[in-house]
Amino acid sequence: MQNFLKKIHALARKNKKRIVFPEGSEERILRAVEKILKQKLAQPILIGNSQKIKSQARKFKLKIDWEKAEIIDNQKSPLLKDFAEIFYNLRKHKGISKKQAMETVKDNHYFGTMLLYTDYADGMIGGTTLPTHETIKPPLQIIKTREAFHKVSGVFLMVLKNKLLLFADTVVTVMPDAHDLVDIAMDTAETAKMFDIKPKIAMLSFSTKGSADDPVIEKIRQAVAMIKYKRPDMIVEGEMQVDAALVPEIAKIKCPDSVIQGDANILIFPNLEAANIAYKLVERLAKAKAIGPIIQGLTKPVNDLSRGCSWQDIVDVTAVTGSYE
Repeated sequence: MQNFLKKIHALARKNKKRIVFPEGSEERILRAVEKILKQKLAQPILIGNSQKIKSQARKFKLKIDWEKAEIIDNQKSPLLKDFAEIFYNLRKHKGISKKQAMETVKDNHYFGTMLLYTDYADGMIGGTTLPTHETIKPPLQIIKTREAFHKVSGVFLMVLKNKLLLFADTVVTVMPDAHDLVDIAMDTAETAKMFDIKPKIAMLSFSTKGSADDPVIEKIRQAVAMIKYKRPDMIVEGEMQVDAALVPEIAKIKCPDSVIQGDANILIFPNLEAANIAYKLVERLAKAKAIGPIIQGLTKPVNDLSRGCSWQDIVDVTAVTGSYE
């Protein structure tokens, strides 16, 4: 699956998108930026104090060409006045004052989101120092979802030796209902298509096609029925155990009439707990490369990082973010 990574990196080099990093002085971000510039993957925009950021880079003995990486001080930028006015107009129905709007947009992540909202930047990547719910809060307030009541979700691209899998929702919705699962599955299918992957969706459970019966399984069956009604062209099956979804020999035994036939490439988990545990197990024990989480459902590219990520993870997420057309 190294070909997949090469393809994504090549597409990012072609697009050369402007990517915002709100945590501009964080060591892993700076190490990633050094590589991003060397590989010509993007035009980085770092948020923070210029002296501090450059001092950190010197401390870590990094060779960053500052003519190719922009630094914007979110405490002093002339953009603050306009950003505060825009944010006030977006959030005044929530009772925010103009003074509160100004203080809010001075925050690194809010400032970065405003750069994205105003098309100063093409994408944003954050999360090395914050949990996911704090990282995506500014985009949810400012950028919004693609349509009303649409469920935002997170997908990990799990790059194994001979297979690429998409796991969702790994970061956002703790206990999705049937309608949430529909949004998650359909958005993940669209993400797969972005990377020229034909979606084969398995809606996972501890049951395969009625082998067990419990109220928690019913929402999965409902979600599958809704997806098939909305998108009859989409390959989706469930409820399904993970071995039946991924192992052809087991699929023949547990669900011989399966369309997927043990070759699923999208795994939709019944809840956040299962998804988060699964991706970390596969990453750590199967030595898979976990790229993401890629945030789905927003109108502009915003991607999260695990607080345990490496600088190479950041480079790969930058390539994915920069590959969006």
